Amino acid sequence: MAPGRTTGTSVTRALRVVEAVAAAGDGVTAKAIARRLGVPLPSVYRALGTLVDEGYLVRLHDVRGYGLGYRVGDLHRSLTDQVRPTAAVRALLHEVHTSAAAAAYLAVPRDVDIVVAHVDDCTDHPRPEQMRVGEPTAAHATAGGKVVLAGMRPGRLAELIGRTGMPQLAPFTVADRRTLDRELMRVRSDGAAVEVEEYEAGVAGVAAPVPGPGGETAGALGVSVSRAEFVARRWELERLVRRAAARAATLAPDADRRAGLSP
Repeated sequence: MAPGRTTGTSVTRALRVVEAVAAAGDGVTAKAIARRLGVPLPSVYRALGTLVDEGYLVRLHDVRGYGLGYRVGDLHRSLTDQVRPTAAVRALLHEVHTSAAAAAYLAVPRDVDIVVAHVDDCTDHPRPEQMRVGEPTAAHATAGGKVVLAGMRPGRLAELIGRTGMPQLAPFTVADRRTLDRELMRVRSDGAAVEVEEYEAGVAGVAAPVPGPGGETAGALGVSVSRAEFVARRWELERLVRRAAARAATLAPDADRRAGLSP
């Protein structure tokens, strides 16, 4: 359990138990969970019973321990459904992927997070390892994240950075606010953002804003390739991404764009 996180209430305790099982993997025992959380064993057993009954955990008899239940997968699918872009935008991302020979993605704002809404990739052109659909992206370290940050109001930008921080993820991650602010000014001026080994070593990318109503940024459409390929193809990839982002803005009605291009 992370420092500073409590297990005071029964609801909080149950959530910490689910997290402990997820971290430990299939077969973790009640005693191991109790030690991990610093919670009395009877309290852990009560939480485990409820979580198994509700489908959030399963009792694995072969390994005599517990594992994540299938309701957890249902919740994740519901989340990805909520941020998924329209079929037309997904088709556009596939077109970008195949024509650019690069992983293509859409990142959208969701309250004070920037979430990966969709990725189109393959084994030959994979996404960065940390980029997962339905999860927040490290906005300060990705081209798509920087595009969305650049379109945010100052207060919202400060709130997001204050919550997430600016961890050093790769050799050239921008990890201080002053440097990030200068980078965001450049993104606003250029209308596109690049990142080279800021999110993941050996990986680079470029993204452009998807315009929304009233001049807002509805999202960012980007591609990700190896650093070597980016150096060789940077301008070709940027032109393709700019065109695709402009097209994405025309593929959903205003209400959909306000919701992050979701159907």
